[in-house]
Amino acid sequence: MRLLLLGGTDFAGRAVAEGAVARGWDVTVFHRGEHPAPPGVRVRHGDRTREDGLAALATGEWDAVVDTWSGAPTVVRDAADLLAGRTGRHAFVSSRSVYAWPVPVGLDEFGPLAEGDPDAESTDFAADKRGSELAVLRAFGEDRTLLVRPGLILGPRENAGRLPWWLSRIARGGEIPAPGPRDTPLQYVDVRDLAAWLLDALESSLHGPYNLVSQPGHTTIGELLDLCVRVTGGAADLRWTSPEAIAAAEVSPWTDLPVWAPPGTDFHAAIHTGDVARAHATGLVCRPVTETVTDTWTWQQSVPEAELNLADGLGEEAEARLLKG
Repeated sequence: MRLLLLGGTDFAGRAVAEGAVARGWDVTVFHRGEHPAPPGVRVRHGDRTREDGLAALATGEWDAVVDTWSGAPTVVRDAADLLAGRTGRHAFVSSRSVYAWPVPVGLDEFGPLAEGDPDAESTDFAADKRGSELAVLRAFGEDRTLLVRPGLILGPRENAGRLPWWLSRIARGGEIPAPGPRDTPLQYVDVRDLAAWLLDALESSLHGPYNLVSQPGHTTIGELLDLCVRVTGGAADLRWTSPEAIAAAEVSPWTDLPVWAPPGTDFHAAIHTGDVARAHATGLVCRPVTETVTDTWTWQQSVPEAELNLADGLGEEAEARLLKG
């Protein structure tokens, strides 16, 4: 299969490119060159945010295109319009953020959606992703469009730095506030499992929207952080802290405490309770959390910490407040 990958040579897109090359596909990567392209791909350079940024794509035909853009829908629109007559199918890596807030527990792919405009400049993440979905649908039509809606994505090369933040902090050791309860369920997808399913879906000509994360409760915050302690070998002492104590200390879920959201809240429902029956019925297989944590730490050790894009995470003052509380 001839695959065109638009951008994304850093994390999710890179996993897609590497997976496609491993299958023997003919892969072309179009990007700005900020990150090295994976071995075995053809490369075309361009900056889609510039007026003439798509010039390098003026020629060529492909069986499928994968786009991972997370900004202005107009950028996705222009590429989709250009490629619609020369490409068989379009897979857009969107997000579960496209669902209208508040997101109920167990929402499938066909719940209410956020407002989005395919002709809009960048506004906010949810509107941008939904507008981009609409741009692809307008150019390729429903039968040729695959909308991949992951939630939390983890794994080696993670560029949001959520799991790497926990690994880095736990490796330093000492007392660390851990957001409880320990059995709080988490839902995520390993980037390599996302890539494998997406490539299978293109081969099978799947179309329409798919929530692409593990089953709810694939792991828990307790299991995840215990694994971080184990794989780093750090002398970390996890101090389990209640959601009430975290709120009282004015510590924010997700940003100060990456990955975690308080159970029973709209935030947790939106991130960690999605209905994923549709993706799993079409072949999504999620590897054990042990493999995700171990492989992320192995990769992380090969990169100088100054070059890692770590989440902001819990600052020293906030950590001290939680430990004191």
